[in-house]
Amino acid sequence: MLPQKSFVRRLNPLSSTFMFSILPVFSRQLIESFTTLELNSLSASQVWPAYSSTFPLDSADYVKLVQSATKTGNLIYGKLVHGHMVKNSFRPCLFLENNLLNMYCKCGDIHSADKLFDKMPKPNIITYNSLISGYIQMGILEKAMILFDQARRHGLKLDKFTCAGALTACSKNGDLSVGKMVHGLILVSGLGSQVVLINSLIDMYSKCGQVDHARILFDYSDNLDGVSWNSLIAGYAQNGKYEELLIILEKMHQSGLALNTYTLGSALKACSSNFNGSKQFGTMLHSLAIKLGLHLDVVVGTALLDMYAKTGSLDDAIQIFDQVLDKNVVMYNAMMAGLLQQETIEDKCAYKALGLFFEMKSCGVKPSMFTYSSLLKACITVEVFEFAKQIHALIFKNGLQSDEYIGSVLIDFYSLLGSMKDALSCFNSIHNLTIVPMTAMIVGYLQNGEFEIALALFYELLASEEKPDEFILSTILGACANMGMLRSGEQIQGYATKTGILKFKIFQNSQIFMYAKSGDLYSANLTFQQMENPDVVSWSTMICSAAQHGHAMKAFRFFELMKSSGIEPNDFAFLGVLIACSHRGLVEEGLRYFDTMKKDYNMTSHVKHCACVVDLLGRAGRLVDAESIILCSGFEHEPVMWRALLSACLIHKDTFTAQRVAEKVIELEPLTSASYVLLHNIYMDAGNKSEALKVRKLMEARRIKKEPGLSWIEVGDNVYSFVSGDRSHKNSELIYAQLDDMLAKTKSLGLVNDIFDYKMEHEYMALQDIVYAAS
Repeated sequence: MLPQKSFVRRLNPLSSTFMFSILPVFSRQLIESFTTLELNSLSASQVWPAYSSTFPLDSADYVKLVQSATKTGNLIYGKLVHGHMVKNSFRPCLFLENNLLNMYCKCGDIHSADKLFDKMPKPNIITYNSLISGYIQMGILEKAMILFDQARRHGLKLDKFTCAGALTACSKNGDLSVGKMVHGLILVSGLGSQVVLINSLIDMYSKCGQVDHARILFDYSDNLDGVSWNSLIAGYAQNGKYEELLIILEKMHQSGLALNTYTLGSALKACSSNFNGSKQFGTMLHSLAIKLGLHLDVVVGTALLDMYAKTGSLDDAIQIFDQVLDKNVVMYNAMMAGLLQQETIEDKCAYKALGLFFEMKSCGVKPSMFTYSSLLKACITVEVFEFAKQIHALIFKNGLQSDEYIGSVLIDFYSLLGSMKDALSCFNSIHNLTIVPMTAMIVGYLQNGEFEIALALFYELLASEEKPDEFILSTILGACANMGMLRSGEQIQGYATKTGILKFKIFQNSQIFMYAKSGDLYSANLTFQQMENPDVVSWSTMICSAAQHGHAMKAFRFFELMKSSGIEPNDFAFLGVLIACSHRGLVEEGLRYFDTMKKDYNMTSHVKHCACVVDLLGRAGRLVDAESIILCSGFEHEPVMWRALLSACLIHKDTFTAQRVAEKVIELEPLTSASYVLLHNIYMDAGNKSEALKVRKLMEARRIKKEPGLSWIEVGDNVYSFVSGDRSHKNSELIYAQLDDMLAKTKSLGLVNDIFDYKMEHEYMALQDIVYAAS
């Protein structure tokens, strides 16, 4: 008897796939009546009561229903079947229980699978295999291994699926010691010839960093298939042994095994590493992919695109991208990364990356976290900051802001804008505060001159479970150098020595900089001498350090030694020797180095190099030549060039030129106080107090105030910062009393004149440092 139409219409949806899966249970007439109705108006939760009392089910029926739910991944249907059993007091057999357990595991409901497993009186090895697989699928690797050990202790005969599950858990955990024990158990159990276990062992050894062990196993195994070859190829790719990978690939091809998308993808990934001959191999693989008809496959196409982009053939990468029709988000991300991974990102590439985002949206491809991070990078390149904020809104809308990776990119973005309040808001939104976002936040504070907060966050990082790497330690050393905190720098060096980070060259270079900036040239030189193979950064740091401390001849010596060591100087090395020439007044030598940089090394001079040459000529009194350098350099709109000339005018008391140059600087930077102060000082030195007073009044009219100098002092475990006139310290009355006494003695020696407020401010700040230290 068929159900009434009015009853059926009250029901909600049940998919046609599921309805046909219960064909063996119901009569053909009943199923046809269900399928003739609008299925969108049916409800699975109300179907069961309708037929539960009319149509009794046996074990075979239940098995088919559970297997159908497993196949379609519909957890709610599987639970309905299980509920039907419970309601009808049906006692399932072990086979049906295993099917139910497998359904819960495959549908991701590991909690229900656990409860069912605990109630099973006599689970067999199939039961354990299903639950171990479910744990691995959910990433609960420790429980999977506990269950594996439990099955072994209960005397169950382990099969290839049990051991394969354990090996998968070991490979994902990187647990080589347990993996080796499982390997021994496989050999003792006589399962060593099983190809599925050979493949799992190859994968385990490769992912645990022992690809040579995987190769030995591969060479001495008789039962191999295509998966074995692909596993070894993937292992070589994961461990960076790309040349061995290509040799294995060649042998696989010679053995007659068909290369699939997985094989070609791993091989092309190897060619993306840019080793010797990688591009040639990549081109050969591209030809092979065309021959096999796989070049338009999205996996192979993405690997080809990535290979060409990373080997410098961006046009070929774009061509590959345009050829593949069925693009997915991975391919779009690879193309964006290719456009943005160049050392100097061109604006057209950044705009093309932004255009790909709109293409993705129009094609219905959902962006990933990597997409958004690439978009932010492109926005920063072309300085479309408002669009970047819109990207942030999309990130927030999609609930991705709490992710540590995307949150770190947002911190970098707002730090670059100087908006540390927004950066801190992004930082606080991240749920899992690992070293990546903490490093981004520390670097952001350092970039914006907030050294104290950066250092406090670094100490918080040290107190957490996360351990800093060589990059963050080198960055913090740079902060200690800028703050003149030699003792803190030495403590970080001690931590680096203890953790083994001291051996990294990036840290050693920062250590040289820290000691040099703090005035300890002996320790800087000692660190340099202890380096095994100093690179161009090491040499450049030593050259610049010597130059800035007035040791010009030592800077020249380092420069010549660097060249004789076979290391080609970079732009910082030339900047160092130009500074040395400027400080010693070696005009001809400086001009020769400046000319050598362009002619012999084909380097483009930057604004800092040209400013050094202007300073060099200006100090020597060649103000006309210095101005001609500015006008011919292409940097005539850079204020730093004119400020260098203005300082030279102050030295040589050229009031006429100074006035013209100062007006130029004020035109370029109307809101910066430094130019007004310099011009004021020139008028005061020349005795023209009326003009100096006009400059002061102009500053007042434009509401320009001289930015107060900020000083730091380290007392005990604390770092104090203060500005001129700061009275926030608890002993401020005592400090200023001592300071006034020192200034009175200074005046009695004739060392203070009428322009103290401008010329002696830095000395005044230095005295404050001394008094703070004494307090």
